[in-house]
Amino acid sequence: MLKVGEAAFYSWRKGKTYQPSYKRSELTGAVKEIFYLHRRRYGARRISAELKAADVRVGRRLASSLMKEQSLTAIRPRAFKPRTTDSNHGFGFSPNLLTDSSNEPSGQGQVIVGDITYLSLQNERFCYLATFQDKFTRRIVGWQVSANMTAQLVIDAFNRARRCGLLKRNAIIHTDRGSQYASVEYRRLLYIHGFRQSMSGRGNCYDNAQAESFFSRFKAELIEEGIFESVEQAHSEIFSYIEGYYNRIRRHSSLGYVSPLEFEKQLKIKNQRSRESFVSCFS
Repeated sequence: MLKVGEAAFYSWRKGKTYQPSYKRSELTGAVKEIFYLHRRRYGARRISAELKAADVRVGRRLASSLMKEQSLTAIRPRAFKPRTTDSNHGFGFSPNLLTDSSNEPSGQGQVIVGDITYLSLQNERFCYLATFQDKFTRRIVGWQVSANMTAQLVIDAFNRARRCGLLKRNAIIHTDRGSQYASVEYRRLLYIHGFRQSMSGRGNCYDNAQAESFFSRFKAELIEEGIFESVEQAHSEIFSYIEGYYNRIRRHSSLGYVSPLEFEKQLKIKNQRSRESFVSCFS
């Protein structure tokens, strides 16, 4: 009932106390340091991956045990809840290209998913964040913050990704059916630069689950039920989170517990070796 082992009980009866080994004490300190270095965003799996990257062999179970001993509980996002999109507009819709298995991405820049979320400000006001994320590498390739949820918001976010050269020609750009994505200006932008537009099915928010999942994690790890003082502060904090942390440092389980930028680096090296191997076969 007290969760005390028999050996520990009899040792206590003899006046002995449990003293953790020096190695375990070091691991305990390392786990705590990583936990707060990542601002309580990492659970046992990512802490274990972080330690292994530093050549410290610690499994998930041991990391979990050391966290529990120190009452360290990682931030958890809310469960994903579908949200409806206002698609009552007369711009028309594009087909969902992601239902075709042949459009599943096999590399960087082939399929991009986008979405918009609202952020609370003081005085009961809001601002809006639009993002575009690479479906294959999980990197946020374009984003923008604005006080207004207009077509220009998503155009600015998309142009940021396009100008950085992070999109392949003929790439699929997938979003929901919102009026911003159905606008003439946004569609013209995609057409001029040779991209294919794709939209979620009617009333099916799960078609764009990856973008929704990012916002769930983003709000839990950055905002934690808080609010921003202004649009300018929101922009500064979001820049720090996306460009300084999420893309560069945060380990993603779907990428083998490396960051998006590290995954892209590994992908580049792998592709280079494949090309060299192919060339050597004919030399």
